[in-house]
Amino acid sequence: MASTSDIRNGLCIRYNHDIFKIIEFLHVKPGKGPAFVRTKLKSVTTGKVIDNTFSAGHKIDDVRVETHKFQFLYNDGETFHFMHADDYSQIELQKSALDRPDLMKEGEVVTILINSEDGMPLSVDMPASVILEVTHTEPGVKGNTATNATKPATVETGATVNVPLFINEGDKIKVETEKGTYKERIKQ
Repeated sequence: MASTSDIRNGLCIRYNHDIFKIIEFLHVKPGKGPAFVRTKLKSVTTGKVIDNTFSAGHKIDDVRVETHKFQFLYNDGETFHFMHADDYSQIELQKSALDRPDLMKEGEVVTILINSEDGMPLSVDMPASVILEVTHTEPGVKGNTATNATKPATVETGATVNVPLFINEGDKIKVETEKGTYKERIKQ
């Protein structure tokens, strides 16, 4: 058993007969009344995100997890296939277990959290950023740079990312996986 002082991003807890992963948390100590912890929890089984508030010192049931490196092989619709980096065993995960499946390209190495008790995969942690090639974007309009103007661009995985006007088709860009936002252009 852990308490609210042990809450951190990525911690898996058992709550309401399901296993949730903590996405965000905020310790709040108001001037009047007891302290509490505001959290955003994502169900590892359904992918649903809920908000919850724990009072300070509340006991939470944490789940022991192991992390393993897996390489993304391919997807066939709703099922994503991964291969263990050490023993080459393969596992399948549903699309709902992934945070940003639209930014994952074949060969990408990810970290998968596995429940130590029953060996079931809980969630997939992608790298902080991925490098993707722009496959389609409209040309930027000259003189339209009064402010931080952006345009939509389709990358090789099929995702749409807003990019600055100077990005063209064939450019490689770095995309932040947590928010799905453009970070920088990669020089070739």
